[in-house]
Amino acid sequence: MTGTADRIASVALAILLDEGAEAVTMRRVAAEVGVTPMATYRHYPNREALLRAVVDGAVAELTAGWGKRGHAGTFEQKIDGLADDFLDFALGKPNLYRFVVTERRDGARRFPEDFREGGSPTFGPVLDAVVRGVEDGVLRPGDPVEITLAITTPAMGLVQLYHGGRMELTEDDFRALCKRTIGRVLDGLKS
Repeated sequence: MTGTADRIASVALAILLDEGAEAVTMRRVAAEVGVTPMATYRHYPNREALLRAVVDGAVAELTAGWGKRGHAGTFEQKIDGLADDFLDFALGKPNLYRFVVTERRDGARRFPEDFREGGSPTFGPVLDAVVRGVEDGVLRPGDPVEITLAITTPAMGLVQLYHGGRMELTEDDFRALCKRTIGRVLDGLKS
């Protein structure tokens, strides 16, 4: 990318993180960068391409270290570390999380193929841990993608409730609830 393209992407990401994807417009980004709207189109053909580039870069950076916590530990320690990674993302960057996870958009990963093929940087590390857990006999045999869904979706649902103001818990109490919920799901999946 050029310097101008980098500045455009940086401003678009800042707006997304602060206000959400709906606030990112080509005109607004151009104005904040100090270029004409047409200049933004030289680097990004449309808003969707800009958002895709910005989000792909932000998610890649965010998930580069996922799975490092508890990496050498037990299956439960690996899942606990991945849960911390997920909650840091979902609670620390709520507007990015909402855009990546809940908003309809072209190019979004689709179940099951994109998930089975490791296309999701957030789902993939959990899937890897599940595959290993099944191989090691920690988890009952079954489709690893479906087992991973069983582990991850309860926490995602709780995050949706939390973001929607439906849970009157401190962040620490909410994190503890998510961890207990994941633990209950794991108890039902263990060999």
